[in-house]
Amino acid sequence: MTARLRRMRWWDIPACHALEERLFTADPWSQPLFWSELAGVPETRHYVIATQDEQVVGYAGLRAVTGEADVQTIAVAPGHQRAGVGALLLTELVDEAGRRGCRTVTLDVRADNEAARRLYARFGFETLAVRSNYYGPGLDGVVMRRG
Repeated sequence: MTARLRRMRWWDIPACHALEERLFTADPWSQPLFWSELAGVPETRHYVIATQDEQVVGYAGLRAVTGEADVQTIAVAPGHQRAGVGALLLTELVDEAGRRGCRTVTLDVRADNEAARRLYARFGFETLAVRSNYYGPGLDGVVMRRG
């Protein structure tokens, strides 16, 4: 069965937060941060979730301001990685950036997350810079841009 996308709503925050804590153990977003991000929808933010059998299997968010967009977050549950969910989410964010007239889309990704970096490269993202220790001691971040 394929995942389906829909707009993230406030009642999705607990499931998204649980997935966040599972995936990003070093520095997960808090529930208030998710609330804060959703407060910017639709003016400067766009958040979606991927569901399968009524369960959240991924989520993603975009910030778009003055013609530039930034992927705020993208996450896929371990049992659904490498099954097209990440590509589905990223396609939605890139499309939304286009609908909003954004010329570029940027993102940060952990340097050691090869699967995500390959996905982003497939979508035309190129490496701009490396941020030393961005995700913590010894965990570099890579800045990537499309457009």
